[in-house]
Amino acid sequence: MSTTSENSKPLDGIKVIDFGGVQSVPSAAQLLAWYGADVIKIERVGVGDITRNQLRDIPDADALYFTMLNCNKRSVELNTKTPEGKAVFEKCIKWADILLENFRPGAMERMGFTWEYLQQLRAC
Repeated sequence: MSTTSENSKPLDGIKVIDFGGVQSVPSAAQLLAWYGADVIKIERVGVGDITRNQLRDIPDADALYFTMLNCNKRSVELNTKTPEGKAVFEKCIKWADILLENFRPGAMERMGFTWEYLQQLRAC
């Protein structure tokens, strides 16, 4: 007799922050979500993910490209350049098991989120 639920998935209970754009991070996070991870996608305030509008075929609806890469995720708009946005992002870091990002080299550091600082947040 199995002790796991028939509806459970291998990554149930794993928490992921999708803090990337376009292809690599959203598709990696999508795979994790398919296997049961709880994925929160962080999008820019007022802009969202640029793929929401790319190749849009229905006015005022998210593009198929966006929905293909982001189903099974929750989204939040967040401005990490403001003190309030940074505070929310820090809470997300403490909550998550995995952070995925694909910014240019040094971008996270310029936001104030160095590797060392991220490790300090995780230690709390």
